[in-house]
Amino acid sequence: MSSSGVNVLRYSALAFGVFYGFTHQRSINASQRAAAAKKEYEHKQQLIEQAKAEFARSKASKAQSNEKNPLHQDPSDPKFDLESFLIALDKEKA
Repeated sequence: MSSSGVNVLRYSALAFGVFYGFTHQRSINASQRAAAAKKEYEHKQQLIEQAKAEFARSKASKAQSNEKNPLHQDPSDPKFDLESFLIALDKEKA
């Protein structure tokens, strides 16, 4: 009779070990997924900050070039004047 009690105890311990291993592995995987998601979010945030800095730098260089030359040379600009632009081009070539 004691051998059946020992077998029940062994199989119970085995089942408990399998259950514990399964739940522990799930928690490890969840923490790894959370860490990967956080790293991806921080990377995207860093890329956005870099893009903002590049945009600000390009806007600053355009503003400096506009200060040197007050003509509006961007055709999509509402203040664009084709006649003054062509006159300025003619003066540059001459």
